[in-house]
Amino acid sequence: MSHTPKREYENNKLIKRLRHQVGAAINDFQMIEDGDKIMVCLSGGKDSYALLDILLRLQKSAPVQFEILAVNLDQKQPGFPAHILPDYLQSLGIPFQIIEEDTYSVVKRVIDEGKTTCGLCSRLRRGILYRVAKENNCTKIALGHHRDDILETLFLNMFYGGKLKAMPPKLLSDNGEHIIIRPLAYVKEKDLIRYAQMLEFPIIPCNLCGSQPNLQRQVIKDMLQQWDKQFPGRIESMFSAMQNIVPSHLADYHLFNFAGLQRGQQLPHGGDIAFDREHFSPITTPAQTGDINQPAGAGKTVINILDSRL
Repeated sequence: MSHTPKREYENNKLIKRLRHQVGAAINDFQMIEDGDKIMVCLSGGKDSYALLDILLRLQKSAPVQFEILAVNLDQKQPGFPAHILPDYLQSLGIPFQIIEEDTYSVVKRVIDEGKTTCGLCSRLRRGILYRVAKENNCTKIALGHHRDDILETLFLNMFYGGKLKAMPPKLLSDNGEHIIIRPLAYVKEKDLIRYAQMLEFPIIPCNLCGSQPNLQRQVIKDMLQQWDKQFPGRIESMFSAMQNIVPSHLADYHLFNFAGLQRGQQLPHGGDIAFDREHFSPITTPAQTGDINQPAGAGKTVINILDSRL
């Protein structure tokens, strides 16, 4: 790792920015509470390494006490370097578990050759991780999905699923037993790539299962990356839009009572502006600006995880 003054300055800026963005997401969605035991799911990729590293940094100074249990699911893909994660976690001196389950053979047996295996693999992995979280009395399950993952999922659901749906930063599992958190929800993937290079994480390649290169998610990823190059700020604006929903100006009659509209009624988000000239102004959030002193919302009481513990 380079130690030139300019490189060190840029590295410090990156560390502070990611720490602030993760702290802002934790505050905005109240992801972590005093006494939590958080199971951090590690895949060996840059995102989960960064998630664990940043949470460990926050754990040292946060105003609330929480435990961390790192968990990796070894799915027995051919060529998986089984020693890398245990060696890394032992070097950190933190509690961890390596769970060995041969889901690879199951997926290969069930899914026809050439078909996408990611869906079944994900469901099997999720069920195992839920079981492990319950066995270890973990109160939260932390996943390494970042801002770009969330936007990609939004477009995948719109283009292929007919739903306006993404990955929420905080989620209750279908059986109601687990709370899943995504502390990297405000973090750009390009920053995570730099962070992983800076800290020299021992990355495990993600193509061990022979996953197909032309998946729908990759198409969406390429589209968003092209937009980011051509139209700076568009990605930020789209993510801000996900935090500024106006149900009365969409078309879901389950979310808004269109049938009950009355003349003279005051709508919480304003009425018809179809004939008015639109005026757009940049929308910024504390996570985007890095200013963690801005309030997360009017009248909202939060525990700032970035405050030093007393």
